[in-house]
Amino acid sequence: MKIAFYDTKPYDKIWFEPIAREKGFEITFHESKLNENTAVLAYGYDAVCIFVNDDAGEKAVNKLADYGVKVILLRCAGFNNVNLKAAEKRGIKVMRVPSYSPSSVAEYTMGLILAVNRKIHRAYVRTRDFNFSINGLMGIDLNGKTAGVIGTGKIGQEMIKILKGFSMNVIAYDPYPNKDLDINYVDLDTIFKESDVITLHCPLTKETRHIINEKSINMMKDDVILANTSRGGLVDTQALIEGLNKNKFAGVGLDVYEEEDEYFFEDLSNENVTDTDLIKLTAYRNVILTSHQAFFTKEAMMAIAEVTMENMEAYRDGENLNNLIK
Repeated sequence: MKIAFYDTKPYDKIWFEPIAREKGFEITFHESKLNENTAVLAYGYDAVCIFVNDDAGEKAVNKLADYGVKVILLRCAGFNNVNLKAAEKRGIKVMRVPSYSPSSVAEYTMGLILAVNRKIHRAYVRTRDFNFSINGLMGIDLNGKTAGVIGTGKIGQEMIKILKGFSMNVIAYDPYPNKDLDINYVDLDTIFKESDVITLHCPLTKETRHIINEKSINMMKDDVILANTSRGGLVDTQALIEGLNKNKFAGVGLDVYEEEDEYFFEDLSNENVTDTDLIKLTAYRNVILTSHQAFFTKEAMMAIAEVTMENMEAYRDGENLNNLIK
């Protein structure tokens, strides 16, 4: 079976090619992202493999179906970039990687929290210039502070373990509480009002879009720390910038951005970026913005490649599609 692989980066080939060859799949790698105009690259292929910034909207899905594509393989957990109704209508199966390495994302999130709290990014720049003053680099002890976790799936659960390891008082919100977790579930308002650190680990849906907004930011404590390694759309960028202008946040760690599709995973160092919100976020000294790399470990990449190819194998062999998105 043939797979058209979109938005290819050098590291994708390293992990996917050997497994695909072993399982008897033929992959054609394209650097282009999937959209309604590039869907033609999948003509005659059985499946497409896409990532977080590919656009599998209704028009793209319909074209894929017209070209004979039967499967959309998501090499990620999120699926907000796929029009599932259009795919179902055209008989295209959509499968994802629900869990690859929850610890990779949780560990990275904690790294962002520690960095913005203790100003590690600023200290690094100073000492490169032999400026060894620590004035302005003061943080807080996390020990004994309250951490609010929004979303208690596998990544959220790993995050809770880490936060408890720092002897933090952990509270959590999830519309579907996990009764097996030893955690104090509260409502969102309580998360916003009581947390010294807030970290987001939920999918992007209609209900969660802009869960961090002007109203929720106004509820937060002054000098709160916010971390988002999930999806950019969870945070209203304009409200975040306004909060930063009002010195609401002690620190903000972002691995995702609301309008990241055009920028993240690309080298734009020789181009003029015109996104004023993105420029503003990179200018704040108490903000660390990274390029959607929280997942990026050897263990995670191996798991993503293996599960993606296993999803295709299950379809080919007529087995149960355990990772089918319905």
